[in-house]
Amino acid sequence: MTGKKLFALRGACQCRNNGADIAGQIAALYDELLAANGLFEADIVSLIFSVTPDLDAQNPAAALRQSGRGGDLALLALQEAAVPGGLERTVRVLIHCYLDRDALPRHVYRNGAEVLRPDRSRR
Repeated sequence: MTGKKLFALRGACQCRNNGADIAGQIAALYDELLAANGLFEADIVSLIFSVTPDLDAQNPAAALRQSGRGGDLALLALQEAAVPGGLERTVRVLIHCYLDRDALPRHVYRNGAEVLRPDRSRR
């Protein structure tokens, strides 16, 4: 990986608690993260999803695979800690990947999750 460095990209989205919406939001979040960072799946090491307890209709890692994305990647999904006042209906993702050493990582917060990190949300 000459000229590349390991980065961690963050992202999040809100979803309705049904399989189709979770799958659609996860695919859109993933595609936007890849596009915003000029990232190819071959440069991804792993993805970790966390899901708020109120989203139980679909596993986001399974949804990503079912969409034809992330087939050979190490994926993990876990339940987000339930915190009073926490943003509901939210899937977060942490992507470990290699980008050019001088890259400026672009994090993606969408579909209501922009409130989590307004300083990193694209306008």
